[in-house]
Amino acid sequence: MIKRVIALAISLALLGWLAASGNWRDVGSRLATIPPATLALALSGFLVSYLLRAARIRDEFADVATGHFWAMARVTTAHNAAINVVPFRGGEIALPVLLQREFGVPMGRALVSLLWLRMQDAFVVLLLAAWVWPGLDIVLRALWSIAVLVAAWAVPAWARAHPIGAEPLPGWQGKLAKVRIALAHSTRGAVRSWAWTLSNWIVKLSAQTLLLGALLGQAGLLASAGVLGGELAAILPVQGVAGFGTYEAGVAAALTPHGITLANGLQAALALHLVIIAVAVSAGAAAFVALPAGPHSANANGKSQ
Repeated sequence: MIKRVIALAISLALLGWLAASGNWRDVGSRLATIPPATLALALSGFLVSYLLRAARIRDEFADVATGHFWAMARVTTAHNAAINVVPFRGGEIALPVLLQREFGVPMGRALVSLLWLRMQDAFVVLLLAAWVWPGLDIVLRALWSIAVLVAAWAVPAWARAHPIGAEPLPGWQGKLAKVRIALAHSTRGAVRSWAWTLSNWIVKLSAQTLLLGALLGQAGLLASAGVLGGELAAILPVQGVAGFGTYEAGVAAALTPHGITLANGLQAALALHLVIIAVAVSAGAAAFVALPAGPHSANANGKSQ
């Protein structure tokens, strides 16, 4: 409850600032400054990003999803839309629910897969930040990268160290052991999974950087730092409603040390956030209507008829 109150307060603070300052009027003007070619290229990048996410999850659940790529794209794109609109990160539960409904994946396995997906996302964003963030010394970039890579290696190694066939432990130790077993299953195709995740983030961040650069009138590493600031804010335990407030604050905070005023950064961040949400919701709705259902859902519907 405390986290939800804080999240609501963060989002209301952003709305209050916009209302009091009149800066909301400039958001539409900023969006109108995006060149059509830049917008088209960024939208293409978002589409490729959605397909890369679908490929990553399809590979993880190859035992039930092989031959059903477009059904998996339907699930992952709908999940992405839910993340962007459901308050308090509640949209995350859409992935395990849809995997269970469309592919018959057990809820426990799907939840651990979601945990591993988010851990991979965090590691990749932190690694990219080490090399994209402006003004860092090369030694600091290298040390930062080594720390992230060690942590990314340690998690799967810890999961796979659980002895197969060991006697179940009581209480929380038994629950932790179950998580380790499921996580070991999720990380079994680690090389391909990392490749999909890294590719997705490079494409996604590049598309967002194009848009933020156009909104700011300054492209390159500066826009990349702003985009990474917004994505790193998503790792925080407390989020604004549908990300509003925390995302904008993350972008603006990353831009301020590089000469972009707080008001300018917040305006550009809000405009970028609105585009991201509009694209995610539109793609999710279109995918859910146009793409085929998963085999489990199709079989269930066939039996009910």
